[in-house]
Amino acid sequence: MEDNWEKQLACAPQCLRCNRAFAPQDRRPLSVYDHQPICGQCKQEEEKRPDYEDASKAMIAACLKATNKPYGDPAGYCFHHFCPFKCND
Repeated sequence: MEDNWEKQLACAPQCLRCNRAFAPQDRRPLSVYDHQPICGQCKQEEEKRPDYEDASKAMIAACLKATNKPYGDPAGYCFHHFCPFKCND
């Protein structure tokens, strides 16, 4: 990921799944499928997919390998698949 990945993801202007505009205070969880910021409603729909559990496990394994940080480390983007970003601008 680029050096400014956190700001790009945390301050995404819209959900990349449904295109709903984000307000600055809206939380932006990341999709376990494509690591893009999505809205809470799209995240809930994603979690209903039958392959979500397997996709979550695969995403965690890939994140650990790519970042050398556990998915629970807030300094890594993996953490934000489960704990949403909030834009601080």
